[in-house]
This record gives sequence, C-alpha cells and structure tokens, in this order.
Amino acid sequence: MITRRVLTAIGLLALAPFPGLARAASGGPRLAPPEPMDLDRLNALARTLRDRPYAPPPEAPASAALDALTYGPLQEIRYPPGHALFAESPYPVTFFHLGNFFRHPVKVYALEGGQAREVLYAHDLFTYPAGNPAKDVPDGAGFAGFRFQKAPAGQPGDDGDWLAFLGASYFRAAGDGAQYGASARGIAIDTAPAPGRTEEFPVFTRFYVSPAADGAVTVLALLESPSLTGAYRFVARKEPHVVIDVACTVYMRKSVERFGMAPLTSMLWYSEGMSRFLASDWRPEVHDSDGLLMQTGAGELIWRPLNNPHRLSVSAFADRAPKGFGLLQRDRAYENYIDDGFEENRPDIWVEPQGDWGRGSVQLVEIPTHQETDDNIVALWVPDDPPQAGSDRSFAYRLRWPVKEPVATDLARCVATRATKAAWLADGDRRPGRANLVRQFVLEFAGAALSGLNPETATVALTLSRGSAEEVGATWAPYGKPSPWRVFFKVYAEGPEPVEMRLQLKSGDRLLSETWAYRYDPQAPGTVL
Repeated sequence: MITRRVLTAIGLLALAPFPGLARAASGGPRLAPPEPMDLDRLNALARTLRDRPYAPPPEAPASAALDALTYGPLQEIRYPPGHALFAESPYPVTFFHLGNFFRHPVKVYALEGGQAREVLYAHDLFTYPAGNPAKDVPDGAGFAGFRFQKAPAGQPGDDGDWLAFLGASYFRAAGDGAQYGASARGIAIDTAPAPGRTEEFPVFTRFYVSPAADGAVTVLALLESPSLTGAYRFVARKEPHVVIDVACTVYMRKSVERFGMAPLTSMLWYSEGMSRFLASDWRPEVHDSDGLLMQTGAGELIWRPLNNPHRLSVSAFADRAPKGFGLLQRDRAYENYIDDGFEENRPDIWVEPQGDWGRGSVQLVEIPTHQETDDNIVALWVPDDPPQAGSDRSFAYRLRWPVKEPVATDLARCVATRATKAAWLADGDRRPGRANLVRQFVLEFAGAALSGLNPETATVALTLSRGSAEEVGATWAPYGKPSPWRVFFKVYAEGPEPVEMRLQLKSGDRLLSETWAYRYDPQAPGTVL
C-alpha cells in the first residue's frame, strides 16, 4: 500500500527564481502567473464553493498507464532534488507521482508575499527507468501530492523527507527515527457508518505552500467533499520532534451522521499474544500503533490497547474539554518486531486541542484485517453538537509526532496486554462449555509510582460492564523485579455481548497507574484479544 511507503529523492541542482511560465535554468518546475491568496481569501473560496453543487475532483488522463503504476513501478520513479520547489530553502518541496492508488491530481501553488503561483506538472520533472509505465502519462497529468525534504536536498544532513501530504486529506510526519507510521487526516465524515451508508473521504484539492521561515513551513489547503468544504492552515516545525499547528474552518453543505475532528489513522495487524491466531507470519508483532492514550478534561490518563477484532468495533469515551488523545507505539523493543521495517521507531501522534472543544467523545474504530497493508484503526473526536447544514465550525489543535510518551507522569503505564482461554479451572468450575467462556488476562505495568511497593499488597481495582472477574491479583514480573508488575485475572462472561473493562492499581487511596480500558469480545475466535 503506497501510503505506508515513502519514495525518496536523490541528488541536487540549484534552483533559480521562477520567471513567468519559463522553466528555471536549474530544471525546476514552471510556475503559472501569480494570483492573490491568503487564509482569508481561502476561507472566502471555501464558503463560496459550499454554496455551489459539489463537483468531484477529475481523474488524471491515461488511465491504462495509471493502472500499471502499482507499488513496484512507483518505487522506481524519482523526483530529482534539483527540480525541487524552494530548492535552496532549509526544507525544499518535492512531489509524488500519480499512480494506481492516487489517480486524482491536486493543485499545488508556491505562495510568497501574498501571491500564489501554480506549480505546473511536466513529465520530465521526474526520472523513470526504461520500461516504466509512467512514460505513457502525458504532460499536464498533475501531481498526487508533495513532501518537505530535510536540509537543502542533496546536501550534508539530507536524510529524506519529514512531512508528506498524499491521498484524500491524509498527511504524515516522520519521527525522530526517520520513520513514518500512523497518519492524520483533515476531517472524518461518517466513519464506521450505519448499514446501508458508506464513509465519505473529503479531499484536499489545492495546496498553497510557503518556503520555510523562522524554522517553520506553512501550508494552506482547500478541503472539498459532498458534505462540506474547508480552509486549513498547517504550520509545521521539525525540531525536536515534528509539531504541526492546525487551524481550520469547515463549511457544511449538509448534516452528517458522525463528524470527526482531528482524525488519526493507523495499522494493527497483531500485537503480543495474538500472532499465532491472526497470521501465519514469522514476526512476533506487526503494527504501527499499539494503543490509544487519552488525557481527559479532568486529567485522567486512559490507555486502551488496540485490537484487530473479528467484527467492526466502535468504542466511545465521553469527555468534556479533552486535554489530549493519540495513537501510540508504546512497545519500543526491536526484539518484539525483528523486522527491517523497524516498527519500534514508528512515531506516536498526539492531539492537543486548542480552546474548549466542549462535550463529546474520543471514538476508537477498529476494523478487522488479515494483512498489514490496511489502515484499520481510526481515532477521532466526535462533538455532541456537530455543525449542521449551512453552518460552519472553526477549531484548532496541535499535533505532536514524538517517539517518547507525550504525557509526562510518574503513574505506572500498561506495557503489555495478553489474553488466552483459561488454561485450567478450579474443580468447582469444570462445567460443560465453561472453558470456552473464561478468558485469562495478564497485564504488565511499569513506572516510578510502583517503586518500593509490594504488588501483592496493592489493590487491583477492576470493573466490568457485565460478567464476573475471578482470581484477581498482582505480582512481580519474574524478569523485572521490583518492576514491572504483572496483573492477572480471569473473566467469565456468558453470552455474545462485549465486556467493557477498566482497571487501576492503587495503594490505599493513592493512585498508582493510568486507567487500563479494554473491550473483550466473547465471540472472538480462539484467543484473539
């Protein structure tokens, strides 16, 4: 899946200013004549388009050539750094080629001094090996997206790109380990829809890109879909980890079932304890993220390990004025992946709302998948008062892309969640069929709050939405005494309905851990979590 793999560019030529429609001597892209543009004008454009009938973005010509541009042939195509936009700036801009997965071109403009000039696609901006099907894509086809390179392209310190906009309203930033992972989106409409309805994917159709200034890059973007239009501003900085300030206004054409703000998208095929049941694969774990972390308006930290369910699952965590939420890759041990994709370096994505987002819920959508190429995890904020047809809604938030935990705390964190059928039952519980209804859960917690304490004297505060818990307790994990702690319990739940669970560790009235939250589905086959 091309959205998981980033094409890299090599080499460098100097780029001169762009006079009119002429190609710069360096071989950089041509630019169209200037037209005025700023955020106010973009908002006016979005408002005007909202009041017109929706027109879907056109597909690029040469469909047969695009059909043949699957992942392999696309990997062969290069955009030479000497053709970059703003080639001499700290963060030059290079472009993605259209292909089988990305057939709708986007307009990209160079924005300087309040004047926008469209970057014109030309076939010879890219380089292609002999026999590559892209040779049949004509001039004027357009770009699939764009990315910011690190350092002046091709110069010392250039080690690839760090921010990319590619596909619908998706964008991604690289972590400290120069790895891409989970993605963010501009907006989510009707994610996990009711039967008979389909999810709507709004599209960024225009981008206005400014050269780096004071260590930051700025992108304006126009969003369009059958249900809304939107004007977005992204201000991104690369150090110490990528931070993007997002401000937007959306203009509603019609009301929607689920209005999702600051949506995040990731992949979990399987995690610890799940591999033998979900995949015939040699790797211990395969995922870009392994949990959803939330910091509520009241300050509670909630950790929800991700699942690859056997049926569509939607969980909602009601809140008011949330302080943050995000998809994390908490497991950072190479030996738990042993893959040349280095999943242990995948960045977290953390959303920090700016201003009061009011009442709503962080919602987690988990979609069944049988392969690692599917983005099957979505997290988003769904307000209780979504904007209605004819109205508009402005909101802002900060996105952080670290490889360290985004919230500093001494509370113990859950670092592993495992479950299986109960291996044995007490004599009094050996009733026909009961073994299939009991699950053994084993969790591990680590953190400064556990230091000097005996887990066997701690309180394991566990609540279930239904069913009962048995043999609940805590002890030291044998390899990590006195930390981490190992927490164990059995859950008995007859019937098909899911069981919502919450667990905290306490010492008297003192809270020792974040809240572990989980949905257990008794109908899941085998020992799938």
